[in-house]
Amino acid sequence: MKYLSRTIAAIFTAGLMLNSPATLADEAVKVYAQKNAHRIMEDFRTFLSMPNVASDSDDMMKNANWITDYIGKRGFTGEIVTAGGAPYVIAEKKVSGAQKTILIYAHFDGQPVAPENWTTPPYEPTLRDGTVESGAKLINWPKRGESFDPEWRLFARSAGDDKAPVIALMAALDGLEASGQTPSVNIKLILDGEEEAGSPTLGGILEKYRDRLTSDLLLFCDGPMHQSRQRQLVFGVRGAMTVHLTAYGPKRPLHSGHYGNWAPNPNDRLVQLLAKMKDEEARILVPGYLDDVRPMSEAEAQAIAALPHMDEALKADLALGDTDGGGKRLEELIMSPAIVIKGFEGGGTGSKSRNIIMPSATASLNLRLVPDQTPDNLKASLTAFFDSEGFWQTDDEPTDKELMAHEKVLKVEWVAGGYGAFRSDLDSPVARKLISILNDIDGEATLLTPTMGGSLPIYLFEKELEAPIILLPVANHDNNQHGRDENIRLQNLWDAIDVYAAILKKFGS
Repeated sequence: MKYLSRTIAAIFTAGLMLNSPATLADEAVKVYAQKNAHRIMEDFRTFLSMPNVASDSDDMMKNANWITDYIGKRGFTGEIVTAGGAPYVIAEKKVSGAQKTILIYAHFDGQPVAPENWTTPPYEPTLRDGTVESGAKLINWPKRGESFDPEWRLFARSAGDDKAPVIALMAALDGLEASGQTPSVNIKLILDGEEEAGSPTLGGILEKYRDRLTSDLLLFCDGPMHQSRQRQLVFGVRGAMTVHLTAYGPKRPLHSGHYGNWAPNPNDRLVQLLAKMKDEEARILVPGYLDDVRPMSEAEAQAIAALPHMDEALKADLALGDTDGGGKRLEELIMSPAIVIKGFEGGGTGSKSRNIIMPSATASLNLRLVPDQTPDNLKASLTAFFDSEGFWQTDDEPTDKELMAHEKVLKVEWVAGGYGAFRSDLDSPVARKLISILNDIDGEATLLTPTMGGSLPIYLFEKELEAPIILLPVANHDNNQHGRDENIRLQNLWDAIDVYAAILKKFGS
């Protein structure tokens, strides 16, 4: 109860503000954003029109150049830097008299797209009056003098993950300046051009530019908000790893009628292996996999209990008749590790199915880590598990000789760039200060979430920098990130402007 009482005290100490109106300064930024909605949305539209897959260096450099020009107009001194991969943007805006510095992280690359799966082209930003899944209709881009409905959605790759923070932050600064206000902090930016590829060179960037990134707070501006749509601070993320598994059968395709029940089917072997890794409630069964998991603290359990319970609403929204986890709520389950089968390929399906036994079958697994688990330990536990299931393992394509020498062969390809999880203190002085600032925006209490289910390379920042780290997500939870028809609800963008303006104005006070 010690944690809970301190947190409640912090909320009430936040200026007797749970029942107070927003300050005139906050209101001025809100009014500015609405009066300048067309310019802000046109900037966002331009930014989202740029393809941004990290593997395309030309596209990513176009994005980086646009960013440096865009933020330069707001007084930032920016530089595009690399460490052998996609570009990053490092920038700083010094404020006269400011004694504190905030470092803000966001990323401007996006997941690869399959345009044929999108309702509208992924790099042609489009407005709708709701989600595609709900049958929302297209909206013509408003003309000058016409308003943007806050419940409309803007559809484009990276609309929700993660270009919005760049636009909202600059709009917040514009709003402060227009209303005669000055940020109370120096502002530093590190904008990642390869997060969706695992940020493989981020370690080199942080090591090389560590001295330019010192701050009193690192705000990670990525990820979706809570499903209740309430404002939220997040204090952790899971780690991530990817592994591809390939099982083998005959060296060439065989007629399934002539050779079925005799020639081993790699589909069967791989499915059987995968089925032994988890039970029906998705609990992990691999020996040793859970040995290093950090238990949930009392403070984290209390924070989860205080969150709005959204499971039934989510089940209805997603048309789910059941969920994994034995009845535990979503926020508790994402505090645990996960093994997710991302995809399986072992022959055609539907109209492309054929009566053959294929030479191989491949599954791609996404492994989500929690604090104290390490990529090396998980590799060791899975390697031992595959061995116990009778598989001879290789990281290369097996030869005919190797296939004949072993009853079961498994190619195991670990994708580079796996990283661990992160969780920080929900009741630190910096957290209490942020709670105070955010609650003062509109008198509504800010949700405190111990961890989000997704992954970010925060562990590298924790290793190289000394600043406390807190996540500030702004996108709607149903933004379809990483998938088709990615979108952002416009009210989330306006709310982000308000939040950034409040933090920049008050954190250094």
